[in-house]
Amino acid sequence: MFHGPGRGLSREVEKASDFRSTLRRLLGYLRPYAGQISIAAVLVLINTTLTVAAPGLIGRAVDLLWQFFNGEMESAVAISGLNRTMLLLLGAYAGGWVALMGSMWVMVKVGQNVLYQLRGQIFAKIQELSLGFFDQHEAGDLMSRLTNDTDVINQVLTMGLTRMFSSAMTLVGILLAMLVLNWRLALVSFSVLPIMVLSTVFFSGRARRAFRVTRKTIGGVSAELEENIAGVKVAQAFSREQANVEAFREVSAANRDANVTAESITAAFAPTLDVLATVGVAIVVGYGGYLVLNGQATVGVIVAFVQYVRRFFEPVRAISMIWAGLQSAIAGAERIFELLDTPPSIVDAPDALGLPAIEGRITFEEVCFEYKPGEPVLEDVNLVAEPGQTVALVGPTGTGKTTMVNLIGRFYDVCGGRVTVDGHDVRQVSRANLRAQMGIVLQDTFLFAGTVMENIRYGRLDASDEEVMEAAKLANAHDFIMRMPEGYEAELTEQGSNLSQGQRQLVSIARAVLARPRILILDEATSSVDTRTELLIQSALRELLHGRTSFVIAHRLSTIRDADQVIFIENGRIAERGTHEELLAMQGLYHDLYMSQFESEVEAEQVE
Repeated sequence: MFHGPGRGLSREVEKASDFRSTLRRLLGYLRPYAGQISIAAVLVLINTTLTVAAPGLIGRAVDLLWQFFNGEMESAVAISGLNRTMLLLLGAYAGGWVALMGSMWVMVKVGQNVLYQLRGQIFAKIQELSLGFFDQHEAGDLMSRLTNDTDVINQVLTMGLTRMFSSAMTLVGILLAMLVLNWRLALVSFSVLPIMVLSTVFFSGRARRAFRVTRKTIGGVSAELEENIAGVKVAQAFSREQANVEAFREVSAANRDANVTAESITAAFAPTLDVLATVGVAIVVGYGGYLVLNGQATVGVIVAFVQYVRRFFEPVRAISMIWAGLQSAIAGAERIFELLDTPPSIVDAPDALGLPAIEGRITFEEVCFEYKPGEPVLEDVNLVAEPGQTVALVGPTGTGKTTMVNLIGRFYDVCGGRVTVDGHDVRQVSRANLRAQMGIVLQDTFLFAGTVMENIRYGRLDASDEEVMEAAKLANAHDFIMRMPEGYEAELTEQGSNLSQGQRQLVSIARAVLARPRILILDEATSSVDTRTELLIQSALRELLHGRTSFVIAHRLSTIRDADQVIFIENGRIAERGTHEELLAMQGLYHDLYMSQFESEVEAEQVE
């Protein structure tokens, strides 16, 4: 559909504005290092001055030799002048090298500090964002922003800015030196500048758009890689390795094609500059020869001009390459700032209460919730859990059991009604205070790389070693830990993969025990352990649950029968409630679930 020139122009202006605002914001990270950058700038100016002086000295040496061979200068005078010129030339090259290395060293330190700050902000933001954000964003893409996108920014900040400033100053110095040497020849040489500027504008605009695509596609590669590494066991179990390889090839091919497009655009710029450089040299030689024949220039001036013209395009080429890198860095910065600017959907109210020690009375008052607008997950849920009670949530998969317990800790906000703890709406209290008094044991146990001691202590960071061991004993994890060669100092691999599923669950339970929570959430906490271990855990949990309000999501009969309330949830609503015996007597939905799912457990217990 044709939108007219006005709309197309507004989009281009908006893109240019976004580019400028992103660049300004990125450069804002350099403000704290203004002093160091000033030192680097002075060193760059020294390097530029010495670099620009070198062709002039070469031209001076050529004139001395020309005058000597033409008998216009005595041998001693020519040799003395030539020696001084060569020493000055050597000093210019050496001094320029030292100044350039010094400026780069300073900017590397600045760039690494900025990179450190950026990564810290990204990681802090990831920790701050609500669970709803992670439901919609892949972990691999977020990792790519933290690693790949910050890396391209680092390349520009550490080396690119110094080279760009140095190249820009070199260009200015060369232009001035050419005007001083011979303004007529300089003006003729500048005839290629308009073509060079137009070429730069043409290629840079397309490069910026291409590099935006590369940053997005590398995020897709990281996401695909992270997912397949995490699911490699499942892939091998179902012999889906080749299918995964093909899927990865697709996203990798998209990144390859995007990079080929971007690099082709930038690569096409270099030959354009080479052609312009050749044309520039031809102009200098042709018109310069004319000036020499008419006595308006010396051979040394022409030699110096040829050097200047050749060097003129070197910083132009360098700027173009840095500019291409800057396009990639800006594309990465856009993705980073998009993440940093994402507001968490769950925040503390401005007047949030610092929740004191709670008793643990939890109520759901006409609670409604939906992950997507118009698709309710919970509807009109009313429930009261008195302090110290155990509430078992049962029902078919996907009916909202986990959602209910997530609302208690305010990992999501209700769409209607309210959830209260000791009469306080969870939306009006400090999340940190609330969650500090909660303990959660999930079905999918997550352990960090580190020692067993560190993983259990994660429940309460100020706990002593003795308290950690006592918690492990209560969770019946102490015995298997002590059988490990290094005991509590045994190193766990990523996600605790060097432990069995049951052992990981026991460590997770010990972590919850150590936290001494007033509210305890058990989401299939015993689903991955054998029957004997489960009995030990149940014994420990009875002690742990005593005096604490607990919500248990379970599919095993043993975790339901002792509950003070059993809540049967169907289609996001509470369909039945009561004790285990009361619900069986009703012969309703719970009775049917019990007969279909728990009958085998009852028979097994009767056999024992």
